[in-house]
Amino acid sequence: MTPASTGASTRVDAVASVPSAPQPSVETRMSPGGPGYRRMSLALFLAGVATFALLYSTQALLPLVSSDFAVSASDASWTVSAATGGLALFVLPMSALSERFGRRTVMTASLAVAVTLGLLVPFAPSLGALVALRALQGAALAGLPASATAYLAEEVTPRALVTAIGLFVAGNSVGGMSGRVITGWVAQEWGWRAAVGVIGLVAVACAVAFRMLLPVPRHFEAGSLAPRVLAGTVRRHLGNPLLRRLFAIGALFMTVFGGVYTVIGYRLTEEPFSLPQGVAGSVFLVYLVGTVSASAAGRLVGRLGRRGALYAGGATTAAGLLLSLADTLPLVLLGLVLITAGFFAGHAVASSAVGRTATEGRAQAAALYQSAYYIGSSAGSAVGALAFHAGGWSGTVAVGLVAVAGVAAITLAGTRAAARTGEAAPA
Repeated sequence: MTPASTGASTRVDAVASVPSAPQPSVETRMSPGGPGYRRMSLALFLAGVATFALLYSTQALLPLVSSDFAVSASDASWTVSAATGGLALFVLPMSALSERFGRRTVMTASLAVAVTLGLLVPFAPSLGALVALRALQGAALAGLPASATAYLAEEVTPRALVTAIGLFVAGNSVGGMSGRVITGWVAQEWGWRAAVGVIGLVAVACAVAFRMLLPVPRHFEAGSLAPRVLAGTVRRHLGNPLLRRLFAIGALFMTVFGGVYTVIGYRLTEEPFSLPQGVAGSVFLVYLVGTVSASAAGRLVGRLGRRGALYAGGATTAAGLLLSLADTLPLVLLGLVLITAGFFAGHAVASSAVGRTATEGRAQAAALYQSAYYIGSSAGSAVGALAFHAGGWSGTVAVGLVAVAGVAAITLAGTRAAARTGEAAPA
């Protein structure tokens, strides 16, 4: 109706139609090139370095640990499995603490305890004491992965989330690589105890820099520590078919990775390669490939979609496993490159999908993913070592191929579910 027909004032309408003054943007989350993003990225990168360097500090040293304590490869592998198992068991309770006390606080406390234990590890008098210290160290580190993912989901814009988590995962790969390479060369000269001591000092430096660099969170809202509330959140996450698929994918990818890198040191120091400990440890330089593939996960998703990226990661990992069966060192190394690239890409895609899918209790969702992920690591380390003892390297490869087949089957199930329901799901 016109103003004349309603009796409304033309003057009032004119005032109402005047455009309001431009409102400032309400987006205060971090994005590439924006305030705080670079400091945040570096801080979490260093946290990733410290986490993986500490968590897997004994992995490249297992032949020396076996020799020192006169135990088998499967017994020595418990120094890795205990750490990852401790993390898997405690990641959910630690995520609950981060919901109440804040991501930054829990991550700082976790690193502080873990690096303190890392300085005690070199003095373990027996294998049992070493395994116990490593289990406690893994439990302490449980505050890092889930809290970091939740921090990023809350503080970073959705468009930048895959890239940001990819950088954190890249820090994992650098920590895993540097820890194993450093320990290999230090152990060759001064033994495994000196080697893990050096890793402890490196982790101290990373922890201090992390605390100084990480911006104070602006979007954290404290949650409840009530067991009933936590149980309800966990139940809802486990009832989500998409999240269940992502948890399983993370576990299976890590089963491959844990198995391969737990026993690769034995394979390279035995016939037909017979490499010195330092040279065998240097093979972990292939982790740099993981740094690149994790950082590029966002671009891969942009080209292939999330399911396509998961298929690509699984296929790359499987190709690497098959190549590693060769008795020619260059082909084995190429196989490790492909395994590493496929694993880190798949892990970055799956973990970022968890952060985007969970609309509540993000720390618990991330914790469930991390718990499944490190259960996969523990299982891969233990089963991979047993398979190596029973059937050599081909046994470990067989375990890995079964796990990759599981990734493909779960991703395919997600693709079919999406086709039936129109689900806009990452897996």
